[in-house]
Amino acid sequence: MSDLIHPGSTLGMLGSGQLGRMFAIEARRLGYGVHVFSPESKTPTGQVADVEICAEYTDLEAVAEFAKNVDVISFEFENVLSETTETASKYAPVRPGANVLHIAQNRIREKSELRDAGIPVTPFAVVRSVEELQSALNELGCPAVLKSATSGYDGKGQVKIDSLEVAETAWNEVGADETVLEAFIDYTCELSVVGVRSLVGEFAFYGPMKNDHTNHILDISVFPSEVGEAINAEAIEITRAVFEHLDVVGVMCVEFFLTSDHRLMINEIAPRPHNSGHLTINGHVTCQFEQQVRAICGLPLGSTQSLGPVAMANLLGDHWEAGAPNWNALKQFSDVKLHLYGKQESRIGRKMGHLTALAETPAAAIERVIQARAAIFNG
Repeated sequence: MSDLIHPGSTLGMLGSGQLGRMFAIEARRLGYGVHVFSPESKTPTGQVADVEICAEYTDLEAVAEFAKNVDVISFEFENVLSETTETASKYAPVRPGANVLHIAQNRIREKSELRDAGIPVTPFAVVRSVEELQSALNELGCPAVLKSATSGYDGKGQVKIDSLEVAETAWNEVGADETVLEAFIDYTCELSVVGVRSLVGEFAFYGPMKNDHTNHILDISVFPSEVGEAINAEAIEITRAVFEHLDVVGVMCVEFFLTSDHRLMINEIAPRPHNSGHLTINGHVTCQFEQQVRAICGLPLGSTQSLGPVAMANLLGDHWEAGAPNWNALKQFSDVKLHLYGKQESRIGRKMGHLTALAETPAAAIERVIQARAAIFNG
């Protein structure tokens, strides 16, 4: 296997948050070194990496030097500049490839690419002015959701439009030159499938996971989703089609709406491990982060066998607002796993960690993580 990057080699990570941290932990467990590159220092990833490079993504000289000292590069968020990945790829392979990142970091490119490939996405229109917005609203109807084409996450850069009269206000609120107007979907739940594809085209998956959000930020994920075998199978096959169409090498999440008439529509893709996939750390034989290491290094993929119903609850900075957590409360929850990301400052909406629990049923697993979270922050 000539493309194999052997343990003992050095892996590069663009981005330094919790996703990079959990990747680095798995990489080190498998015997790899890790270098991380981001504009910040003393980061969640930097705390566990061998080398932390602090420089702007626009500093292409620093990017080149970083890439020269690693054997393969991956990333933990979509908004790395294309110039950054193009420069890095001159010196080390970048996986998933720069083409996948280029598509995923722009909603217009993403939705158009998938739609043109016959893959189901939410109905949308490209909007670049108030006049185009008004025309699109006449076409798609109200309510609808206006989203910036770039840089949006966790509900940022988007606004719901309930009537034509507020179109101009909505346009100004989003404040972007390029946007996408999406039809408002009457969905029963949100699902995600985390997939992984190797250098030789081997495909594995987790999910679908069922996800509940609060204020546009993921709150609870659970597996299995209990939406039925037919829906599960369709979500997995759509995910496989996306991976093959984009020629993905590495981990990527496909997020779906399940409509009230049992149709699946892709909401968005994320070419990296995903928040909903954190439950794989304790709930599956091989977690999404180990798979990311395996895939980009050319190792065989690990088993995605489930260890049983599992749920994850996010811990946000909001929970710290009432005071310091009562970690001693965890003595009542010896079966609940605590994962903290090493962030020194809590802020509203900031992901500080998560809890996971295995149980006999998905509902029991959800109840367990919710009880544990309540005890830590209210007990």
